[in-house]
Amino acid sequence: MMAQFPPPAGEPGTTAIYKDSTAFRAWASGCTVEIGYINFVDTTVTFGGSNRADFGIPEDATDTADNRVITLGDRGIATLTLPAPMYDSAGPDFAVFENSFDNGFLELAYVEVSSDGQHYVRFPALSLTAEFPQIPTFGTLDATKIHNFAGKYRVFYGTPFDLSDLKDSSGIELNAVTHIRILDVGGCIDPGYQSFDSEGHIVNDPWPTPFHTCGFDLDAIGIIHIESQAIFNQNNAVPIRIFPNPVHHKLHIRSESFSIIRLTLKDIFGKQYLTNHPIQKMAEIDMSDYPGGIYFAIFTTQDGITSVRKIIKK
Repeated sequence: MMAQFPPPAGEPGTTAIYKDSTAFRAWASGCTVEIGYINFVDTTVTFGGSNRADFGIPEDATDTADNRVITLGDRGIATLTLPAPMYDSAGPDFAVFENSFDNGFLELAYVEVSSDGQHYVRFPALSLTAEFPQIPTFGTLDATKIHNFAGKYRVFYGTPFDLSDLKDSSGIELNAVTHIRILDVGGCIDPGYQSFDSEGHIVNDPWPTPFHTCGFDLDAIGIIHIESQAIFNQNNAVPIRIFPNPVHHKLHIRSESFSIIRLTLKDIFGKQYLTNHPIQKMAEIDMSDYPGGIYFAIFTTQDGITSVRKIIKK
């Protein structure tokens, strides 16, 4: 198929974002991983005694892009959390970094986002690479035939993603994204093991890669549009304890201040459930009838100091 998307990093017209760009305001701060197989078609294949990828630790995918990576393996999955909610604004909202050593040897992954850590929406992605024959173990891809797959660009250059691509999706609040999920595509073209893009094309990338470093190598995720961390990181500015969290029924609040603290409680869509609710020493909020999802508890002291806590209602 004819190439039609932006070219590799360093070439005119590329959308690659260098790791030191001032566009990045924060980096993914937490990571959990479901490690994939060395070869998901034949799970008896091993390398160094293991049939699963084995390189790096989840923490290597947090903070800034530094070429320290966690290898996902065939169809492995990484779920990352953010230090504060990400929101949709003009241009790309975040970028995913892989560690390809050049512009051609590319290992691809799907990208999904969530505003509650449970329901994920996948970015529409396109692969115009020929579906046959199989891209071999050390074969190369053409970046101009790839769109909205993580791994399009080489090490230290992030692949950008724009939340507005998901504006017609349901089950997500694009102004309060809290999780990003990266899923290795596998790359095999054999029937029964194929992965597909959003238009039904087979996604063909280097395979098999029967090594402990197989599959997508996640370096970092840089966030461009993110809520003020000055608010979200000052959780100790207002002496409050909340529990349990997640909450099923009643939320308990304990204040160490002798003064009255005001609570405003709203959901991720901005709907307010409490406004300037007074708390002195302790309070109990019955959330039994609240819809499940993410809420923000905004505490304000009489001196105007504000702190925000994220609450999950089960």
